[in-house]
Amino acid sequence: MKINFENASFKDFENIPGLDPFSWAELWSEYVDYKTQLGQMNYRFEAQTGCGPEISLKVPGITQTEFISLVSNDYLGFTQHPKVKAAAIAGIEKYGSGAGASPAIGGHYDYHTELEMKIAAFFKREAALTFTTGYTANSASIQALLKKEDLAILDMAVHASVQEGCFLTNTKSFPHNDLDALERILKMSKNKYRTRMVIIDGVYSQDGDLAPLDKIIQLTKHYGAYLLVDDAHGTGVIGKTGRGVIELHDLFKEVDIITGTFSKTFAHIGGYVVADPKLVSFLKFQSRQHIFSATATPASACISTAIDLIDQEPFWMEKLQQNIAYLKSGLLSLGLDMGNTKSAIIPVMIGNNNKNAEICHLLLKAGVYTNQINYPAVSRKDARIRMSIMATHEFDQLDKVLNAWEWVIKTAGMKQILR
Repeated sequence: MKINFENASFKDFENIPGLDPFSWAELWSEYVDYKTQLGQMNYRFEAQTGCGPEISLKVPGITQTEFISLVSNDYLGFTQHPKVKAAAIAGIEKYGSGAGASPAIGGHYDYHTELEMKIAAFFKREAALTFTTGYTANSASIQALLKKEDLAILDMAVHASVQEGCFLTNTKSFPHNDLDALERILKMSKNKYRTRMVIIDGVYSQDGDLAPLDKIIQLTKHYGAYLLVDDAHGTGVIGKTGRGVIELHDLFKEVDIITGTFSKTFAHIGGYVVADPKLVSFLKFQSRQHIFSATATPASACISTAIDLIDQEPFWMEKLQQNIAYLKSGLLSLGLDMGNTKSAIIPVMIGNNNKNAEICHLLLKAGVYTNQINYPAVSRKDARIRMSIMATHEFDQLDKVLNAWEWVIKTAGMKQILR
């Protein structure tokens, strides 16, 4: 079996006909070596420091070890906040290092209850359920709710965790934020399924743009469907008080299910589902990934502190917005295409996978650590460099990022992609 490594993507190795998994792994190893030699395997670099505006890295072939970091979704910088760290330490000192069991049979503690009550209240609702990852909050809850008699209607840009959650049900997808296409599906599917659920993101992780939630909820309710919104990247970033896209339109009561993660703004790890108390009770005993997994460790007590800080210290959100505006303005002055981003995720559209990898490596040489996003995470023509901005970045650090981009434009011959 031969694969053209030059034009290959990770997806080409998902299932290779005629080969067993060990043979796949051997071929994959050859591909990794090939990409590494070209400086295009810009993944899984070993970090020696935590989340922050700067990071220490080991990058093969590059002697520099200190970089401006644009890869962290710790948008408000709370992983390094003294109060959050102190709360994690206090949780471990009180309860130990682990929870020891799954929630139904001994692993449910008072700090879990407090967290579920606090995240529900944050979104102005009565009940919530927590998961050990944001990924399983989506995949587990959707699998428990939608079966072969049902239909999930997905924006094509939803997260992979949503797509995995739909393996047990029927799916129809509509082009990203295309309201006409969504309405056609809602109209054509009416009375053909037991349950229909529209599933969208609030802020989309690759484009950084927002869902037109007010219009989507009108369509969803008009055609008798339910709505699930995953606003993992909007929480702490969008809305007057950081409640995300739902707050932007004041639709807390109208959205049927809210999901998200604790691994971004809330500075730890884990996920949540916020919904009607009866639905939450159902998921506690019907979501397999919840009931058969050990619960979050006592260090997760720090999440409650992070939730409080959003309201107690709103200046972090203000600083984040200042940083977003500053970097976007600079990138625009360089002629770079950032699409329609309205969040802390700023993509620079490149369009070609290999060119994208080359630019990512050049940015590393210039002291800037970013993410190369290629197919299949985005379409083949939509490869981009994705940058995540934090409240703790300073303008002089962002100036270094802009200087790096200016150098890359000259070095990589990027005139064809400039606005």
